[in-house]
Amino acid sequence: MSRGRLRSVWLLPLLLAAPATAAQAIELPTRKAGLWELKMARPGGDPGSDITILHCTDEATDKRMTKSLQPMASETCSKQETQKTAAGYVTDAVCDVAGMSTTSHSEVTGDFNSAYTVKVTSHTDKPLPGLPKDGSMTLEAKWLGPCKDGQKPGDIVMPGGLKMNIADIEKLKALIPKAK
Repeated sequence: MSRGRLRSVWLLPLLLAAPATAAQAIELPTRKAGLWELKMARPGGDPGSDITILHCTDEATDKRMTKSLQPMASETCSKQETQKTAAGYVTDAVCDVAGMSTTSHSEVTGDFNSAYTVKVTSHTDKPLPGLPKDGSMTLEAKWLGPCKDGQKPGDIVMPGGLKMNIADIEKLKALIPKAK
C-alpha cells in the first residue's frame, strides 16, 4: 500500500466522522440510516490512490463516532471552528499529530439523506518523507439504500475487502503516530 493511500486510511475515521462532527456550538446533521458509499479522491493525484468504502450506519452510530472522536480532536487541535453557510458547513482547523502541524479548511455540502461532499485542503509544516506539504482531498458520499443482510451499523468494508466495525475506533486511534 502506498504512503498516500496509507495516510488516507489512517485519516479515514476523521473523514467518516466529518458529516457528524460537532464543533463547539454547531452540530452537523447525522446521516440517513443505511448503506453509504464513500469515495475519497485526491484531485490531481495518482488514480490508484483513490479509495472507496462502504459504511453501514444509523443515527446512534454517527453520534457515537462524534463522541469518540471529539476528545481526540480537542487534544490534538488548537483551533477547530465550524460555521454554517448557505451551502452547508465550513470548518477551519489547526491540529498537531506526531510533531506535524496541519492547517486545514473543509467544506461540507449536501443533504445527509442522499448525498454529501466534503472538500478538504491542508498544509502540513513537516510532512512525512515523500509526502507533499500541501494537499487536497474530496470525499463524495452517496446513500445506496438499506444496509446489506448480515451488516450492522458501524460496519465498513474497505478496499481489498477488509471488514471492520467503526465501534472499534479506540483501536484505530492507536494507529495515529505519537509525537516523539
